Order: sequence, then C-alpha cells, then structure tokens
Amino acid sequence: MPHRYDGQSMRERLQETLSVHRNELVSLFTGRPNAEFQHFSLLSKCKDLEGRQKAQSGGFLKLFPSPFPLRKWYVAQGKGILQRHHLIDEMDKVVGKDEGMQKLKDSPFSKILKSAQEAIVLPPFVAIAIRPRPGVWEYIRVNVYELSVDQLTVSEYLQFKEELVDGEINGSYVLELDFEPFNATFPRPTRSSSIGNGVQFLNRHLSSIMFRNKESLEPLLDFLRAHKHDGHVMMLNDRIQNISRLQSALARAEEFLSKLPPLTPYSDFEFDLQGMGFERGWGDTAQSISEMVHLLLEILQAPDPSTLETFLGRIPMVFNVVIVSPHGYFGQANVLGLPDTGGQIVYILDQVRALENEMLLRIQKQGLDVIPKILIVTRLIPDAKGTTCNQRLERISGTEHTHILRVPFRTEKGILRKWISRFDVWPYLETFAEDASNEIAAELQGVPDLIIGNYSDGNLVASLLSYKLGITQCNIAHALEKTKYPESDIYWRKFEDKYHFSSQFTADLIAMNNADFIITSTYQEIAGSKTNVGQYESHTAFTLPGLYRVVHGIDVFDPKFNIVSPGADMSIYFSYSENERRLTALHDSIESLLYDPEQNDDHIGMLSDRSKPIIFSMARLDRVKNITGLVECFGKSSKLRELVNLVVVAGYIDVTKSRDREETKEIEKMHDLIKKYNLHGQFRWIPAQMNRARNGELYRYIADTKGAFVQPAVYEAFGLTVVEAMTCGLPTFATCHGGPAEIIDDGLSGFHIDPYHPDQVATLLIDFFERCQKDPGYWDEISNGGLQRIYERYTWKIYTERLLTLAGVYGFWKHVSKLERRETRRYLEMFYILKLKDLAKSIPLAVDEQ
Repeated sequence: MPHRYDGQSMRERLQETLSVHRNELVSLFTGRPNAEFQHFSLLSKCKDLEGRQKAQSGGFLKLFPSPFPLRKWYVAQGKGILQRHHLIDEMDKVVGKDEGMQKLKDSPFSKILKSAQEAIVLPPFVAIAIRPRPGVWEYIRVNVYELSVDQLTVSEYLQFKEELVDGEINGSYVLELDFEPFNATFPRPTRSSSIGNGVQFLNRHLSSIMFRNKESLEPLLDFLRAHKHDGHVMMLNDRIQNISRLQSALARAEEFLSKLPPLTPYSDFEFDLQGMGFERGWGDTAQSISEMVHLLLEILQAPDPSTLETFLGRIPMVFNVVIVSPHGYFGQANVLGLPDTGGQIVYILDQVRALENEMLLRIQKQGLDVIPKILIVTRLIPDAKGTTCNQRLERISGTEHTHILRVPFRTEKGILRKWISRFDVWPYLETFAEDASNEIAAELQGVPDLIIGNYSDGNLVASLLSYKLGITQCNIAHALEKTKYPESDIYWRKFEDKYHFSSQFTADLIAMNNADFIITSTYQEIAGSKTNVGQYESHTAFTLPGLYRVVHGIDVFDPKFNIVSPGADMSIYFSYSENERRLTALHDSIESLLYDPEQNDDHIGMLSDRSKPIIFSMARLDRVKNITGLVECFGKSSKLRELVNLVVVAGYIDVTKSRDREETKEIEKMHDLIKKYNLHGQFRWIPAQMNRARNGELYRYIADTKGAFVQPAVYEAFGLTVVEAMTCGLPTFATCHGGPAEIIDDGLSGFHIDPYHPDQVATLLIDFFERCQKDPGYWDEISNGGLQRIYERYTWKIYTERLLTLAGVYGFWKHVSKLERRETRRYLEMFYILKLKDLAKSIPLAVDEQ
C-alpha cells in the first residue's frame, strides 16, 4: 500500500509538485526545454538500450548537448542507475544560486528526492525507488515528456530496471519469488522503531492470546508436559493433565515452599514436588523454585509479556548447541589474517566461551546435573598451513565442553585438501551438511537443541540441518555481500566468475526465510538508517535478470529479527588505564613492531618522530575494509601528516604470499600509495597479527601515545575492532555505513566518518588532534565516553543471556503456534532443488596442486 504524507501518496505529492513547479522540473529533468526535448525525442527513437547508449556517445549528443549538469550526468555519461547520493549531489549542483530552481528545492519534491534510494533512467522515463522510512518502499515513474507520474508495483519497477541489462523486457513469464502470501496472517509490528525487537512483539502477541480464555493456555501446558531431555521427563509429570490441575498444584507448591528456608536444596524436597506433579527443571533451591512457580501463576491469572519472557527464559531447553561456520581457517592460533579469517572467528570463539559459562550457570540454577555440549562445525583443511585446521576435533581453550568439529569438503573425486575462497564453497555444502549431520550425531549421541549458522555458507548448512533434524535454527549474517558490492544483483553476470553471487544471494534468501529467528548486532544490519538501506532490507526486492525476480524476499518487520550485540573478550581487551593488568612484558616486542628501522616482511615504513600520536587501524586487506583508502586519505593531507603518524596492521606485505584475489590487488595498491605520497618517516605497515593478547596490548600502547583508532570500511556490518579499540580506551573514528554508527554516539563516545568523503575524514581527524593539543582533557573525555558506552551495551554476558532467552521464547512459540512454516519450507525446498543446486553445480570445482 502506498505510503501517505498528510493523506497523499508519493505519486500524488510528486504530481502536485509537477503542476506547481512545471518550468523548474522541465529544467531539472531535461535541461533547456527545447534543446533537451529534441535530445529526448531522438533518444526515444532508439528501441533498445544499446541504441540509446550509442546515441548518447555518438552523433545525437553532439547535435544536442545536454546543457545542464544533472541532465549531462543522466544522459551524457550513459548511466542507467543513479544512487541516492548521486541524485542529491547533482540536484544541489543544478539548483546552484538560481532563484527559480531554489523554489523547487524548497518544495515537497526535494523531500521525495531525499527519500529516494535509486533512480532508473531510460529516457523519456525516470523510475524512482522511494523509501519514506526504514522497511517501507514505494515505486513511481516520471514521464519527462509529459511530466506525468505513475505508481509502479514492485514487479513493474524491477521489470523496468531489467531493461538496463537486457535492453528489453523479458516478457511476462519470469520466475518471481514472493514470500508475502506465506506470512499474510503472521503477526508483525508496523512501526520502523519496532524492527529488531521481535521477541518483545511475540511475547505481547502470545500474552494477548493467552488472556482470552482458559483454552488458550492449553498449549502452554502441553509444552511443559512434553519437556524431556535424553528421555528424562522435566517440568511436569502425568499427575497434571489440565489447566485446573496445574493451577491447584502450583498453589499447593507455593504454600509448601514458603515454609522452607530459602536456600534449602532441591534434593531435600524433590519427592514432595514429584507427588504434586513437578519434575526437575524448576530450580535448585526452595527460593528459585518458588520464583518460577510464582511466575507461572501470574501468567495463568493475567498473562504479561515481560513475565512470560522471564519464565520462558528460565525453562531448561538448550543443552546441546551446534554452531556452523564452514569457510576460512577456523582455529584458535596462527589463523587471524589468513584469507577469509578475521572477525567472524574471533566472534564465535568469544561467543562459545561466554555461552558455555551461561549454560552451566543456568543448568545449575535449574537444579539439573546435565553436561552441556557445544560444537563448532567447520571445514577440515588437510593442507593446514601450520594451523590446527587438519585436526578433526579440538577443544576450545578456556572451556570444558566446547569443541571444534572439522568436516572436510568432499566430492566424488575425494577430499579437497587446500583452502578455497568463501565465494567458491557452494558446490561442496550439500555433501558437507550430510557428512556434518553424521559427525554431529556421533559426538552428541543425539540431536542438538539449537543450531546457529554464521555467514551465508553457514546459514545455508544450518538450514539444511535444521530441516533434516527438526530443530530450532538461528542465523547470524555477520555480513551480507549484496550491500557491500553495489549493483551486484542487477549486474550479477559481471560478478559471477569471481564471486558467484547468484549462488550466494539465492542461499541467503533460503536461509533467511528458513530460520526460526535471526540475531543481528545492530538495527542498521536489519533496516539501515533514515538514509541508508539495511543489509537484510536490501533483500526485500531485487532482480537477477535472466535468473529470477524477487518481489518479496524478506520482511524486516518479521518478528524473527532481534538485535543482540556482542562484546569484546574483557580478559584481553581492557582499558589502558588499568596499569596492574597491563602486559608490560610485551612492550619491547611492540616497540620493535612499531619503530624498528629494519625493512622486512614483518614491517615496512618508518616513524621518524616518535613523539607524535599514532592513528591506528587493523583489518583484513580487502576493498570493503578500505585500509588503502585510509592510507590515501593520510597521504593527501599534509596537515594530518604533520600532526600524527599512521600505523596499519593488514594482510601480507609480500604480494606473492597471498592467494586471495582481492587482497593481492590491495597489496599492490598499498605499495603504490607508499611511493606516490612518499610516506617514509610517517607511516608503518605491519602484516596481520595472530597474537590476540599482544593485539590487545597494542591498542593500549597506541592509547599511551594519545592516538586514535580509525575504522574506514566502505561498509561494516558490526565492527568488532571498533568495540575492541573502545574497550581499550582508544578514541575511535569509524565508518557511518553500518554497525559502527550505532556503537558510537557521535561526538561523545567517538566519531562517525564517511569513507566516501576522505577530505572530510582528514578534516575531522585534524580538528580532533588540534583540539587535544590545546586541551589534553578532551582526549580523556572521548576515551572515557567510549568505555562507558561499551560497559552499558556491549558485553558477552548480556549477549549470552539474551541468546538463550530467545532460544526459549522461539522454541515455545514454534511449539504452541504449530508454526513449522511448512508451506514456506516446501516453497524453499523447491527453490533450493530447482535453482540453487544447479547454480552451485555450475561453479568449477577447485583442483589441488599435485
């Protein structure tokens, strides 16, 4: 349904603007009316895109040059898609100081343009995708001959967009994916501010259903009576058959427990409770069991969302967890910085340590003697390059019951021995899932209670396993590639040989829609911001011309979405001011790393003036992380170079050591930048560092110089290094595109930077360091602001408590609503078999070197 402002749709508002500002819009869309209309007339005679492009680059354009910058931008450069920043920047150029055009800028049209995310230009039409607020879209098309406006459906807009690629519409019968009908009766919030709070919405919905009548409470009773682990009954036994018996038994138990000392252990009165109908799982002491009994009585009498969530979070439901992360070198040592091996590995290792602790604590409080198990399922790589990635089973240090379980990639020709890129894994994943299922069953002697996928490949494997085993599935994207590579959908063929995005985007759609719940680190990951589209939101509607068209892919209002932010390992990352905890024994090696004048594979570049603060950055060396962009920004600013030194930790220095296609380009670019800007004396490049303890102290050492951390990524889903740096008290400047925009409260706990405007980044850094020179207390102010932000929001304790509560709520919701999403899953099964399997088979298999 079209979004409405003051009772008007976008189409009506734009049509009104066209009526009031006709001349200005003629100038804006067509330059000088007469000349440009002739220009359009000639172009419109070309029936396909190729003809139009020839006209734009050939004689037509020479006869009728576009007089206005915007029109020149639209036509002369032959661009078919204009992104949001292009639309706004070019309008600002056109308006300039022209008073008549200024009226247009002050009109409703300007507001519409600011809501536009992209425009498709196929003269004489301009189709615009408008996003009035996160998660809400509307599509219109302007005829610049007639200055008329049409409302478009999603399908019509995508069909129009496909003309850019094919030069003609593909006909009426194109495979369209539409998941909306399956979710039409499914409850969901409507306000953009509610996105990412799915469990709160579900609890409100469930509570309202339960409040209707006693019959509505029966599913809760069934859920508690069906609760078992390893064949042992938990929570309720056969003495309680209906809601009335449950209420009376709870009242008796409450009275019985009130007479016991609060810390009386469960074992002292276990048989008394069994006689009333209660089994293990309610608690470990009289007090904790009494609290659970009281919560359930409240739910039965007057259901309340927060009470329901608390109760469900305490029910023993999760004992065995499988976490899937196939790609990269998954190990505990000597892996960070290897291809496809970075923040996701750190995230999972920190996650499972905290998760095991929380599971043990909960199981103890539930009065159970169950031993939990966590398995991280990843790929076994025989050619392990000095890592442990060729070992089948490896216990995670700092845990008792958590292991890495490695399963090889296998084909009919045998086991693949070498590492392969995350973009090339798709042909192997179905067999990997089958093999992993057998290995998991052998290790757990049963099935897991929860499976958590990571990234596109892990989420697909988790989908295959959850479908087969009938278990609750949680997805964590970390990063969806579609937002990182603009136009990678419409021009997917251009990317296919290198990235195989057709397989990845198809897998993403399947996994998103198959998951029971999805956790993200930030709101931006789901639905972006007022001006930027979220990672998941970008999968709402898109097209892969010639393959299929997605008219409703994922709904960001779906209550399966929940924001659960991770933290940093606080045994490694802590404030520079905690002197008694500092690893001073590492300072000599850190000094050598930063200042040793020898040029070798461990460091190149020199820092001549050791008194200057250090700007520090650490990331994988790829295009999206944009480390070379930061180096160029530094190189171009003589003032910034006067004030500070720059140190980056990224990738390899020697290009021959890298096997990653993107990394090799960035290595070569880095060497070129060092020469181009003569950075010797002000810049240090250190290859990726594997020692996390030393990395933690390196952050703190940089803080000692009163430096800053800069995260310059073009897009960052979360920003674990941002959290690490802030946890160490290092003032942080991070990209405004993605998660860091939420982690940092701009100007208070750090600063937002826009990597697309490097001059502004340099100015912001210069202003910060100049202010710190005049007022040293300002550096402390930002440092302390960052630390406070971390302690309030970004800890693993908060994360694991929330994750296990979500698993309980969604497990309950799945049971009581009979919500197996069976129709959706049959649809997904067909999509997987008819599309993804063939796409994956089309990817060449890797060949081991002999």
